[in-house]
Amino acid sequence: MSSVVPARRLEGTEKNIWVELAGLATKYQVVNLGQGFPDFSPPAALMEVFVRAISGEDSSLNQYTLAFGHPPLVKNLAQFFGKLLGRDLDPLSNVLVTVGAYQALYDAFQALVDEGDEVILIEPFFNCYEPMVRMAGGTPVYIPLRPGPAEGHNPASSTDWWLDPAELSAKFTKRTKAIVVNTPNNPMGKVFTRKELQLIADLCTKHNVLCFSDEVYEWLVYDGRTHIRIATLPGMWERTLTIGSAGKTFCATGWKVGWVMGPDHLLKHLRTVHQNSIYHCPTAAQEAVAHGFQLEMEHFGQPESYFVQLRQELQEKRDRLLQCLTAVGMRPIAPEGSYFMLADISNFKAEVPAPEDCDEPYDHFFVKWMMEKKGLATIPLSVFCGEDHKELFGNFIRFCFVKKDETLDAAEGILRSWRGAPTAP
Repeated sequence: MSSVVPARRLEGTEKNIWVELAGLATKYQVVNLGQGFPDFSPPAALMEVFVRAISGEDSSLNQYTLAFGHPPLVKNLAQFFGKLLGRDLDPLSNVLVTVGAYQALYDAFQALVDEGDEVILIEPFFNCYEPMVRMAGGTPVYIPLRPGPAEGHNPASSTDWWLDPAELSAKFTKRTKAIVVNTPNNPMGKVFTRKELQLIADLCTKHNVLCFSDEVYEWLVYDGRTHIRIATLPGMWERTLTIGSAGKTFCATGWKVGWVMGPDHLLKHLRTVHQNSIYHCPTAAQEAVAHGFQLEMEHFGQPESYFVQLRQELQEKRDRLLQCLTAVGMRPIAPEGSYFMLADISNFKAEVPAPEDCDEPYDHFFVKWMMEKKGLATIPLSVFCGEDHKELFGNFIRFCFVKKDETLDAAEGILRSWRGAPTAP
């Protein structure tokens, strides 16, 4: 059979760093601080509901539910987030349940981005944004967060990476259809302030631009920081899609339950994509997540809240990794939120030089070298940006600290023994 010419929308999207690095991690049997998933279980109460759902006690939970969301889940999502957004959300018209936040993003790009449209991506960005824009026929437009110490803050904090207002304003043109906002940010862990979000909101309203707000790490905000939902700012509800994830919210990434909330005049187009691609999300997983939000509505903000407990636990893990990376000579950037921490590896270039014939950014080479030689997996930061700004981010790697203590123990042992740093007390 003659070779098949793929659809043009696949051009430039074939290579996937996660596939490549996951294969290397398996090959070298590494301690994995690379991919962003916990290696511990979701809350026991949710798993019990999941088990009951598939046990057959209620046979309907093993069958189709409503295509756009299991009724108990969309009801609880509307009630829970309605209070946070300051709106009376309709479960059927303002909420869509998706196969993870990944599908929510895909639906948004496919439904609302057309040939010739531009979509602004803030670098570093979660690396599915770029291929999804291209597959929809759109053109990604990049603007980087710039490093620089903000007054009164540690320059090694994600706080100190900022958007240049003039540079951002210049990215908005008559072709701009949307901007993607990710707060807390993956991979940097930056939590955008109200002032920063207001800058974006003012430009969106001025130019009649949509906002896809990826808020999957909304509950993982540290050091007393506050997560601001851009849809709550004046003029933004009617132009914003707010995306969330049970995988990140309840440490159940394999359940693949996500959602998107917004006005019906936008969501109706996402529902069209959804019904003609996925159609339906697993019922039992939605039942368990619905139970999780029911519990949170009863305990929200209290010590017994899972969101409160998880945030406290992960801040301790973050602080532990921060101390370790500093001790071994990396220069970590303390994240204000999310699962992740960046570290500057410039100090390692003399010790671990790239070969003269190396045709990839230094962070790619270093990550692969560390997997093979040291048995530790991380992610190169330059995969989270466009070609023009890879040099700005090419000396950083990303660690995931949402791991069991045993996993962090193993990683710390590798790093400290390699660099001759004393073991932490």
